[in-house]
Amino acid sequence: MAESSKEELLQLIKRFGAYLSVKMSNFIPISLHNLDARSVGAIAGLALAVAFTWRLLRSPSVPQRRQPKRHTPTTSTSSAGTQSNVASMPSGAGSSSEDLRAQNVVDEFFHPVKPTLGQVVRQKLSEGRKVTCRLLGVILEENTPEELQKQATVRSSALEVLLEIPKFCDLYLMERVLDDESEQKVLAALENAGVFTSGGLVKDKVLFCSTETGRTSFVRQLEPDWHIDSSAEIVTQLARFIKYQLHVSPTKLERSPGNVFSSSSLEQFFGLV
Repeated sequence: MAESSKEELLQLIKRFGAYLSVKMSNFIPISLHNLDARSVGAIAGLALAVAFTWRLLRSPSVPQRRQPKRHTPTTSTSSAGTQSNVASMPSGAGSSSEDLRAQNVVDEFFHPVKPTLGQVVRQKLSEGRKVTCRLLGVILEENTPEELQKQATVRSSALEVLLEIPKFCDLYLMERVLDDESEQKVLAALENAGVFTSGGLVKDKVLFCSTETGRTSFVRQLEPDWHIDSSAEIVTQLARFIKYQLHVSPTKLERSPGNVFSSSSLEQFFGLV
């Protein structure tokens, strides 16, 4: 539209220039000698005005040719709308992709990945370097030394935790037994469960004694960061000597010290049940 208007204006100026040339050619030979200074000045001014107008119209011709580079001409409004939509599609797709990634980050923040058992063990034990643990009622199904004279059975539900603790801590197992045969039954049960192979525990760290006082002495001499026991009496006696303790029993202590935790089982304390 702008190009056609420009062409019409140029044609009009050309026609005016031609008409002016004819008039001047007819006028100058006849009465050039009769012209006064005023008439000559008017004619000269008209010529300058035409020349100036012509140069003004010609000068923006170069920028006008560059105009389509910034605004591509289209034949119809619908085609312009289509091109605009196509051009904006990658930006919209990128925006949608960024929104999806942002949403995934938010979901991961509010729904964190479940920690592994190893991570839970390390967190629960507060980075403790040394742990002592009683066998009866915690690691073994049996609850009294008399039962160990018949058999020793490793609790399958506690085995997974037992295999993880030595990976992060120096673990010692201990128990009171009534005879050497009971001691051998306990060692055999632990070996068959893979404690000495998969768990990294050595037999030298399984300690046996004949009295409860002897077991208390073991714990105090080792000075662990954590002690795990099923006897409320032992836990109470050791409360002022051991930094942290876990009392494993179906019943809680009536007056539990601040550094003593209670749980019905070892696996429950570490969140397996």
